[in-house]
Amino acid sequence: MTIALSFRNVTFTYPEGERPALADVTVDIPEGAFALALGATGAGKSTFLRSANGLVPHFTGGTFAGRVFVAGRDTLANPPRRLADVVAFVPQDAGASFVLDGVEDEIAYGMENLGVDPAHMRRRVEEMLDLLDIADLRHRSLRQCSGGERQRVAIAAALAAGPRILVLDEPTSQLDPQGAEHVMAALQRLVHDHGMTVLLAEHRLERVVGWVDMAIGFDEGRATVGTPGEVLRTLAVGPPVARLGRLIGWDPVPLTVRDGRAAARTHGLTRPEAARPEPPGEALVSLTGVDVHHEELGRPRPALRDVSFTLRRGEIVAVMGRNGAGKTTLLRTIAGVLTPNRGDVTVLGHPPRPGVDVGLCPQEPESVLFNDSVAGEVRATLRARHLPDADAPWLDRLGISHLAARHPRELSAGQRLLVATAAIAATEAPVILLDEPTRGLDPDSKAHLIRYLRAHAVDGGGAMFATHDVELAAAAATRILMLAGGEIIADGSPADVLGDSHVFAPQMTRVFGPGWLTPEQVAEAMA
Repeated sequence: MTIALSFRNVTFTYPEGERPALADVTVDIPEGAFALALGATGAGKSTFLRSANGLVPHFTGGTFAGRVFVAGRDTLANPPRRLADVVAFVPQDAGASFVLDGVEDEIAYGMENLGVDPAHMRRRVEEMLDLLDIADLRHRSLRQCSGGERQRVAIAAALAAGPRILVLDEPTSQLDPQGAEHVMAALQRLVHDHGMTVLLAEHRLERVVGWVDMAIGFDEGRATVGTPGEVLRTLAVGPPVARLGRLIGWDPVPLTVRDGRAAARTHGLTRPEAARPEPPGEALVSLTGVDVHHEELGRPRPALRDVSFTLRRGEIVAVMGRNGAGKTTLLRTIAGVLTPNRGDVTVLGHPPRPGVDVGLCPQEPESVLFNDSVAGEVRATLRARHLPDADAPWLDRLGISHLAARHPRELSAGQRLLVATAAIAATEAPVILLDEPTRGLDPDSKAHLIRYLRAHAVDGGGAMFATHDVELAAAAATRILMLAGGEIIADGSPADVLGDSHVFAPQMTRVFGPGWLTPEQVAEAMA
């Protein structure tokens, strides 16, 4: 058996880190394996992935012990540029890896650096456009692509260079469910049909656990290796069907919807009664006939079309739809960052005032983080709003009090997202807008986020979040707004909008039928 990636007693601590990010990690990943790194937010997954091509320690600094061999090459003796022909890395923030502005140009860029023949390069670009289902983006500027579209372009660019090993950090985090399934199927085809080795990290385990054949679980930098089922049992994590299995005592715990259906055959659950919603409160946000256009190749491209809706106090609205449907544009328009080409947007009866009556946390938390400590980020917001200088309550609400003294750059992507959310929440704006708020979040961190949103709504605020995380929408939202082509195509309760969807249904709906949304709801009914 040929080993593609070999980690031997690897221990690594970031500069000024309080403890090792990796602690005596020894792992062998065979050639042609489809491997999953999993664990809590900040457990060491991204550091492990970045060690696979020498980014750790060559670009991070820090204290490194042990050895990593990539296709037999020692990463300490070979910096990333000398490994680029065998291993490709796609980071969590796909945009961070882009060099050029055009989609086709970016896909070709890596091949140009490796001296690939132009005729072969042209064919390979076409193959990647088809493989990742992004042919319609070929002439698009990356600046005009959605987060999910950029994510697929980044994967295409990495694959185009022809690596034998592909390393991806949360490759489905910004993809709609159908896009995520398409990417996972493409990766599996590369593994099974072409012998490529794929290593990925992911928190949305319901999307990936059924595809992989080995898992590496991380807990405070230490690694456990085994089958997906073995590692999930060791870490007591897993997709919603696994959480339900633990709640009601199923053994073995199911890992996929198919496993869940088999285990649930003896449970005849009828459709639950629809919950009676709380009466809506005062209107916070009103949109009337809103159109927004983006410039593309000198021509206007519609992003929102005749959008009208109202957000009221006490509501938590999940904005969903495929990549490029207009979700981010809608949030940015409500926040006052974008001006509509037609129609009216008001917050509490007047034009939106960013940071005063509406707060927006973007997909890229780095764009709102600029202090040298987590607590400092929140204090900066409080001072700007002339509010009491007390950061602790906001950090506590998001479950990040233990990170108060840390520098945001030292944190994982998920932790930085929580810090940015806390900084935006500290504005005390009645309307909170979050764009893909669960990227990089483990179940515990996601639970803190849900509790914050519910508390904000109970206090008389309103929240909207754009997401492809159907499990978050099922657990947190009181209302679903579904977009397609910049238009609202559905507006209703999670049970109604998600319950009959073949694409956006949560796992409990797929196992037990419409009306069932969360493992806790099902477990309570079975009890």
